[in-house]
Amino acid sequence: MGSKTGSASKVRLNTFEDLFGGSTSGEQIIHARLSDLHTFQGHPFRVLDDEKMEETTESISKYGVLVPGIVRPRTEGGYEIIAGHRRKRGSEKAGLDTMPVIVRNYTDDEATIIMVDSNIQREDILPSEKAKAYAMKYEAMKHQGSKGGSTLEEVGEAAGESGKTVQRYVWLARLSDDLLGMVDAKKIGIAQGVDISFLSEEQQQYVTVILQETGVSVSNAQAAKLKEYGKSGELSLAMVRLILAEEKPKERKVTIKGEKISRYFSEDYSNDDIESIIIQLLEEWQNNQ
Repeated sequence: MGSKTGSASKVRLNTFEDLFGGSTSGEQIIHARLSDLHTFQGHPFRVLDDEKMEETTESISKYGVLVPGIVRPRTEGGYEIIAGHRRKRGSEKAGLDTMPVIVRNYTDDEATIIMVDSNIQREDILPSEKAKAYAMKYEAMKHQGSKGGSTLEEVGEAAGESGKTVQRYVWLARLSDDLLGMVDAKKIGIAQGVDISFLSEEQQQYVTVILQETGVSVSNAQAAKLKEYGKSGELSLAMVRLILAEEKPKERKVTIKGEKISRYFSEDYSNDDIESIIIQLLEEWQNNQ
């Protein structure tokens, strides 16, 4: 195993202004005991003891926590972390007892939006994390109404994603944890997961049982059929078994080089957006044949 000496130099710690805007002038920074810092309720993002955490821990050991966490007081005592879950874990691994934090009295909705925005741009986010995070932020912005806006475009603004992409992930969040785990493991594609998300809890359980029994994958056609039968109320365990047992057509892969399509799509289009538009145009072309 290679040495990680100097790996702390790879870690870029964003400034407070980068993450949240504004300035810390006039803010009181306290050094809170780590035992008084509690995970945000429903926090959708993993905090893993992986290589990146080792680098964070090394940086904290050498330089301390350079960017204070953001917390709010809890009625039962201590503080709820809004931003800084990984910094807390890094501090624990570095053997520290306290961590610098800024205490603010945010409402539930304000805290949720900041919590999501401070994590959503990470590169290693799983589909389940993004789905739950966008769903939480969307609900929070709807509660705020005209004060904070409630459109899907505004929800995706912090991550530079379109409203259509956000909508797909909000739908995906309706999947059971078992099915979301299969999406994370790439056993179910995101497009298929969106179709399955329209099923009831009981119908989703049918799908889970059959997938766990058989280990088969779900094609676009099968996912669409599950959605169709689910909507009509005809989807039983036996029907799910029958649909997922259908022979799948041989997968056909077509790769289009980026330079060939870049002239048609600006940089704010995600890969999901581009795929969706191409499929829509092909369907229109087919209908006109």
